[in-house]
Amino acid sequence: MTHSEENYLKAIYHLTSVLENEISTNAIAEKMETKASSVTDMLKKLADKDLVHYKKYQGVSLTNKGLHSAKMIVRKHRLWEVFLVEKLAFSWDEVHDIAEQLEHIKSEQLVNKLDAFLNFPTEDPHGDPIPNAEGNIIKVEKQLLSELQEKQTGICVGVKDTSSEFLQYLDKQGISLGSKIEIKSREIFDLSLKISINGNEMTISNKIASNLFVRKV
Repeated sequence: MTHSEENYLKAIYHLTSVLENEISTNAIAEKMETKASSVTDMLKKLADKDLVHYKKYQGVSLTNKGLHSAKMIVRKHRLWEVFLVEKLAFSWDEVHDIAEQLEHIKSEQLVNKLDAFLNFPTEDPHGDPIPNAEGNIIKVEKQLLSELQEKQTGICVGVKDTSSEFLQYLDKQGISLGSKIEIKSREIFDLSLKISINGNEMTISNKIASNLFVRKV
Protein backbone atom coordinates (compact mmCIF):
# COMPACT_ATOMS: atom_id res chain seq x y z
CA MET A 1 0.00 0.00 0.00
CA THR A 2 1.03 3.59 -0.56
CA HIS A 3 1.27 6.02 2.36
CA SER A 4 -1.91 7.69 1.15
CA GLU A 5 -3.80 4.40 1.06
CA GLU A 6 -2.64 3.62 4.59
CA ASN A 7 -3.76 7.05 5.79
CA TYR A 8 -7.22 6.49 4.33
CA LEU A 9 -7.52 3.07 5.95
CA LYS A 10 -6.55 4.52 9.32
CA ALA A 11 -9.05 7.37 8.90
CA ILE A 12 -11.88 4.93 8.11
CA TYR A 13 -10.86 2.81 11.12
CA HIS A 14 -11.01 5.81 13.46
CA LEU A 15 -14.36 6.95 12.03
CA THR A 16 -15.74 3.42 12.46
CA SER A 17 -14.97 3.61 16.18
CA VAL A 18 -17.22 6.67 16.63
CA LEU A 19 -19.91 6.18 13.98
CA GLU A 20 -22.28 3.21 14.05
CA ASN A 21 -23.35 3.27 10.40
CA GLU A 22 -21.29 2.85 7.26
CA ILE A 23 -18.90 5.75 6.75
CA SER A 24 -19.85 8.37 4.17
CA THR A 25 -17.43 9.85 1.68
CA ASN A 26 -18.15 13.29 3.14
CA ALA A 27 -17.11 12.13 6.62
CA ILE A 28 -13.86 10.76 5.21
CA ALA A 29 -13.29 13.93 3.18
CA GLU A 30 -13.66 16.02 6.33
CA LYS A 31 -11.36 13.73 8.28
CA MET A 32 -8.72 13.78 5.52
CA GLU A 33 -9.25 17.47 4.72
CA THR A 34 -9.74 16.78 1.03
CA LYS A 35 -12.47 16.76 -1.65
CA ALA A 36 -15.21 14.12 -1.76
CA SER A 37 -14.24 13.35 -5.35
CA SER A 38 -10.70 12.49 -4.24
CA VAL A 39 -12.13 10.21 -1.56
CA THR A 40 -14.27 8.39 -4.13
CA ASP A 41 -11.23 7.74 -6.32
CA MET A 42 -9.28 6.34 -3.37
CA LEU A 43 -12.16 4.15 -2.18
CA LYS A 44 -12.31 2.53 -5.61
CA LYS A 45 -8.59 1.70 -5.34
CA LEU A 46 -9.02 0.29 -1.84
CA ALA A 47 -12.03 -1.75 -2.96
CA ASP A 48 -9.98 -3.21 -5.83
CA LYS A 49 -7.47 -4.40 -3.21
CA ASP A 50 -10.26 -5.95 -1.11
CA LEU A 51 -9.57 -3.52 1.74
CA VAL A 52 -13.02 -1.88 1.85
CA HIS A 53 -16.61 -2.59 0.89
CA TYR A 54 -17.73 0.37 -1.16
CA LYS A 55 -20.96 1.11 -2.98
CA LYS A 56 -21.60 4.53 -4.44
CA TYR A 57 -23.99 6.61 -2.31
CA GLN A 58 -24.11 3.84 0.33
CA GLY A 59 -20.94 4.53 2.30
CA VAL A 60 -17.93 2.37 3.02
CA SER A 61 -16.83 -0.20 5.56
CA LEU A 62 -13.60 -2.11 6.10
CA THR A 63 -13.26 -5.70 4.94
CA ASN A 64 -11.63 -8.17 7.34
CA LYS A 65 -8.40 -7.66 5.42
CA GLY A 66 -8.79 -3.89 5.59
CA LEU A 67 -9.59 -3.95 9.31
CA HIS A 68 -6.48 -5.97 10.08
CA SER A 69 -4.33 -3.71 7.91
CA ALA A 70 -5.72 -0.62 9.63
CA LYS A 71 -5.05 -2.11 13.07
CA MET A 72 -1.44 -2.79 12.09
CA ILE A 73 -0.98 0.84 11.03
CA VAL A 74 -2.50 2.02 14.31
CA ARG A 75 -0.30 -0.49 16.16
CA LYS A 76 2.86 0.97 14.64
CA HIS A 77 1.77 4.54 15.29
CA ARG A 78 1.01 3.95 18.96
CA LEU A 79 4.10 1.83 19.62
CA TRP A 80 6.28 4.58 18.20
CA GLU A 81 4.51 7.10 20.44
CA VAL A 82 5.35 4.96 23.48
CA PHE A 83 8.98 4.71 22.33
CA LEU A 84 9.29 8.44 21.77
CA VAL A 85 7.88 9.27 25.21
CA GLU A 86 9.49 6.53 27.28
CA LYS A 87 12.89 6.20 25.61
CA LEU A 88 13.55 9.59 23.98
CA ALA A 89 11.80 11.81 26.55
CA PHE A 90 9.42 13.51 24.13
CA SER A 91 6.35 15.04 25.79
CA TRP A 92 2.95 13.53 24.99
CA ASP A 93 1.94 16.56 22.93
CA GLU A 94 4.96 16.22 20.58
CA VAL A 95 4.79 12.62 19.45
CA HIS A 96 1.76 12.41 17.14
CA ASP A 97 3.26 14.12 14.09
CA ILE A 98 6.50 12.13 14.36
CA ALA A 99 4.59 8.86 14.73
CA GLU A 100 2.59 9.80 11.62
CA GLN A 101 5.83 9.43 9.69
CA LEU A 102 7.11 6.33 11.46
CA GLU A 103 3.86 4.40 11.10
CA HIS A 104 4.58 3.81 7.41
CA ILE A 105 7.69 1.70 8.07
CA LYS A 106 6.99 -1.68 6.47
CA SER A 107 9.19 -4.04 8.52
CA GLU A 108 6.97 -6.31 10.62
CA GLN A 109 10.09 -7.70 12.30
CA LEU A 110 11.12 -4.21 13.45
CA VAL A 111 7.66 -3.48 14.84
CA ASN A 112 7.50 -6.77 16.73
CA LYS A 113 10.98 -6.20 18.18
CA LEU A 114 9.97 -2.67 19.15
CA ASP A 115 6.90 -4.11 20.90
CA ALA A 116 9.09 -6.57 22.85
CA PHE A 117 11.66 -3.86 23.65
CA LEU A 118 8.87 -1.76 25.20
CA ASN A 119 7.63 -4.82 27.15
CA PHE A 120 4.43 -5.18 25.13
CA PRO A 121 2.53 -2.02 26.14
CA THR A 122 -1.27 -2.13 25.83
CA GLU A 123 -1.81 1.66 25.69
CA ASP A 124 -0.09 4.63 24.06
CA PRO A 125 0.89 7.82 25.96
CA HIS A 126 -2.64 9.21 25.47
CA GLY A 127 -4.36 6.11 26.85
CA ASP A 128 -5.47 4.70 23.49
CA PRO A 129 -5.26 0.88 23.15
CA ILE A 130 -2.44 -0.69 21.14
CA PRO A 131 -3.44 -3.71 18.99
CA ASN A 132 -1.13 -6.69 19.45
CA ALA A 133 0.56 -8.54 16.58
CA GLU A 134 -2.67 -10.45 15.89
CA GLY A 135 -4.76 -7.28 15.92
CA ASN A 136 -6.40 -8.01 19.26
CA ILE A 137 -7.10 -5.12 21.65
CA ILE A 138 -7.36 -5.22 25.43
CA LYS A 139 -10.22 -2.91 26.34
CA VAL A 140 -10.02 -0.83 29.50
CA GLU A 141 -13.19 0.13 31.36
CA LYS A 142 -13.29 3.91 31.34
CA GLN A 143 -15.66 6.87 31.45
CA LEU A 144 -15.40 10.62 31.17
CA LEU A 145 -14.44 12.52 34.31
CA SER A 146 -17.55 14.68 33.76
CA GLU A 147 -19.69 11.58 34.32
CA LEU A 148 -18.43 10.96 37.86
CA GLN A 149 -20.54 12.06 40.79
CA GLU A 150 -19.45 14.14 43.78
CA LYS A 151 -17.14 12.28 46.18
CA GLN A 152 -16.27 9.71 43.49
CA THR A 153 -12.65 9.12 42.49
CA GLY A 154 -11.07 8.04 39.22
CA ILE A 155 -7.61 7.34 37.83
CA CYS A 156 -6.81 9.20 34.60
CA VAL A 157 -6.41 6.58 31.87
CA GLY A 158 -6.67 8.63 28.67
CA VAL A 159 -7.71 11.76 26.83
CA LYS A 160 -10.44 12.32 24.27
CA ASP A 161 -8.82 15.47 22.87
CA THR A 162 -5.24 14.75 21.77
CA SER A 163 -4.47 18.25 20.47
CA SER A 164 -1.17 19.80 21.53
CA GLU A 165 -3.02 22.70 23.14
CA PHE A 166 -5.06 20.43 25.40
CA LEU A 167 -2.12 18.22 26.36
CA GLN A 168 0.01 21.27 27.15
CA TYR A 169 -2.82 22.60 29.34
CA LEU A 170 -2.93 19.31 31.24
CA ASP A 171 0.84 19.47 31.77
CA LYS A 172 0.49 22.95 33.28
CA GLN A 173 -2.19 21.64 35.66
CA GLY A 174 -0.15 18.60 36.61
CA ILE A 175 -2.69 16.18 35.12
CA SER A 176 -1.29 13.07 33.44
CA LEU A 177 -2.02 9.37 32.98
CA GLY A 178 -2.19 7.75 36.39
CA SER A 179 -3.30 10.93 38.19
CA LYS A 180 -5.83 10.23 40.96
CA ILE A 181 -8.76 12.64 40.67
CA GLU A 182 -11.53 13.06 43.25
CA ILE A 183 -14.68 15.07 42.53
CA LYS A 184 -15.18 17.49 45.42
CA SER A 185 -18.15 19.45 44.09
CA ARG A 186 -19.93 20.47 40.88
CA GLU A 187 -21.22 23.96 40.04
CA ILE A 188 -24.83 23.83 38.82
CA PHE A 189 -24.41 26.99 36.69
CA ASP A 190 -21.65 25.85 34.33
CA LEU A 191 -21.00 22.25 35.49
CA SER A 192 -17.40 23.13 36.35
CA LEU A 193 -15.78 20.78 38.86
CA LYS A 194 -13.80 21.35 41.99
CA ILE A 195 -11.39 18.44 42.09
CA SER A 196 -8.57 17.09 44.18
CA ILE A 197 -5.75 15.72 42.05
CA ASN A 198 -2.94 13.90 43.77
CA GLY A 199 -3.81 15.87 46.92
CA ASN A 200 -3.97 19.32 45.28
CA GLU A 201 -7.32 21.09 44.83
CA MET A 202 -8.30 23.06 41.71
CA THR A 203 -11.32 23.94 39.57
CA ILE A 204 -11.64 22.72 35.98
CA SER A 205 -14.27 23.47 33.34
CA ASN A 206 -16.83 20.98 32.09
CA LYS A 207 -15.03 21.05 28.74
CA ILE A 208 -11.84 19.79 30.36
CA ALA A 209 -13.69 17.14 32.37
CA SER A 210 -15.47 16.00 29.19
CA ASN A 211 -12.12 15.27 27.53
CA LEU A 212 -10.53 13.23 30.31
CA PHE A 213 -11.09 9.48 30.57
CA VAL A 214 -10.88 7.90 34.01
CA ARG A 215 -11.24 4.45 35.56
CA LYS A 216 -13.47 4.73 38.61
CA VAL A 217 -11.93 3.44 41.83
